[in-house]
Amino acid sequence: MFILLLLALFIGFVLLFLQLPQFGKAPSGARLQRIKQSPHYQDGAFVNKEPTPNLSEGHSFGSVLYSFFFAKKPDLKPKEPIPSTFTDLYQLPANADVLVWFGHSSYYLQIGGVKFLIDPVFSGNVSPIPGSNQAFKGSDVYTVKNMPPIDYLLITHDHYDHLDYQTVTGLKDKVKQVICGLGVGSHLERWGYPAERIMEKDWNESLILEKGLTLHTLPTRHFSGRSFKRNNTLWLSFLLETPNGKIYLGGDSGYGEHFAKIGDQFGPIDLAILENGQYNPAWHAIHCLPEETLKAAKALQAKLLMPVHSSKFALAMHAWYEPLTEITRLNSGYLVPLVTPLIGECVNLKESGQAFQEWWKTLQ
Repeated sequence: MFILLLLALFIGFVLLFLQLPQFGKAPSGARLQRIKQSPHYQDGAFVNKEPTPNLSEGHSFGSVLYSFFFAKKPDLKPKEPIPSTFTDLYQLPANADVLVWFGHSSYYLQIGGVKFLIDPVFSGNVSPIPGSNQAFKGSDVYTVKNMPPIDYLLITHDHYDHLDYQTVTGLKDKVKQVICGLGVGSHLERWGYPAERIMEKDWNESLILEKGLTLHTLPTRHFSGRSFKRNNTLWLSFLLETPNGKIYLGGDSGYGEHFAKIGDQFGPIDLAILENGQYNPAWHAIHCLPEETLKAAKALQAKLLMPVHSSKFALAMHAWYEPLTEITRLNSGYLVPLVTPLIGECVNLKESGQAFQEWWKTLQ
């Protein structure tokens, strides 16, 4: 009886904990009815365009769990603060076309005076449990207060390292419009965003914005979910067409045939921003390994590649510097020009020959 009582108390605590606002809200009502009309929604969940196992062949949940708890993980976090610089976004000239990276997959784009913010995470934590997975020292130089008014907040999917409750609620009064995948608006509405400021899109849709900008919402090979329920919201990537070029905002994705299809439809692409970090051979169906990131850039017909999804959080078992070290080494066989700014460094989108440091080598 005592054991049953403890079990009941534990279950009750978990159920109560899952009601906290940071878990968001599952789609319901008219939103759920719209989701059910999507060709990518089957048997109560969104599905990828090609078979995507949770674990790659030859790997088991038990072996992954054992490695996570018992395998040696040298240099999982940097011993010194991540180097950075600070660009005052408020002071950028209106005619400056720039990108500023904040670490991991968060970055700011300004094109033709239009301001975009992509997957911002400024809380210093990527877990619903406070303090459980904290940002590397030195990587949190930007906060919500450093963000100017944002025309478009773009959310690729609802995982905690891309949709951060504390950050998004803090930005609420600065954001004119949110663009996200089907179902993700349910979280945002729970957090106080008015429905009229949220646009939820399926794959292969297009939005004409302003000043000659067009945004396309495109597939990735991934998954979604903020609690035990998976894939009840849609994950996506973006292709931003500007008067001067095309930028692919990749979100999270394993390697797949969608890269070549996007390249055939929109290529050549001037800059591809692709995940390269927090990977493991066991789950490379949903996260690219470094060489797959290079292959994706080639398939996209990208002129420049900016590797992201690294240098801020330890979500996998590789050394913190491995993603950038490996993609630089492997690039000798691909020769894709890499864009590797410091956190906070201003990337000039009008200057294709801008040089960048291999800054991660200074901390090894």
